[in-house]
Amino acid sequence: KIAWARRLAEPEGRTLRFGIRLHVITRDTSEQAWAEAGRLLDGFDPETVKSVQAGLARSESEGQRRMRALHGGSRESLEIHPNLWAGIGLVRGGAGTALVGSHEEVAERVAEYHALGIDEFVLSGYPHLEEAYWFGENVLPRLAARGLWHHPFETSPVPAAQVPFTS
Repeated sequence: KIAWARRLAEPEGRTLRFGIRLHVITRDTSEQAWAEAGRLLDGFDPETVKSVQAGLARSESEGQRRMRALHGGSRESLEIHPNLWAGIGLVRGGAGTALVGSHEEVAERVAEYHALGIDEFVLSGYPHLEEAYWFGENVLPRLAARGLWHHPFETSPVPAAQVPFTS
């Protein structure tokens, strides 16, 4: 769809950029990240999930309809693609999916989205500040090493220092 939309825009002299809104749960290991997703899920009271889902069912939003179709209001089968978890959508409207995994796995998924044509990423997590630190300290360096991110105050990306090691 991204390539199709760009082809349509090109004859009109327009350049399109695409973005995605996701939550992130990243930890040193995949197991730790999924355990954190499970901890969040355990905090979702079944009555609250039911109430929120009833309200979202009344929404005319196509995106919300699709989100509900992904999880069906159920806690089962919430990993809808490798490292993509629909659990957040059980208790909130809007962005209801999260990238969940080790720092390397999350960096791989971001790289995959970028390869598909996603230019902008709006990312958050729970709790916001803690997840920002996990991502900033552990995923951003991996994205920088792939040439997919640089600090916004840098005028040009600085290559990582090459440190020789001997055995």
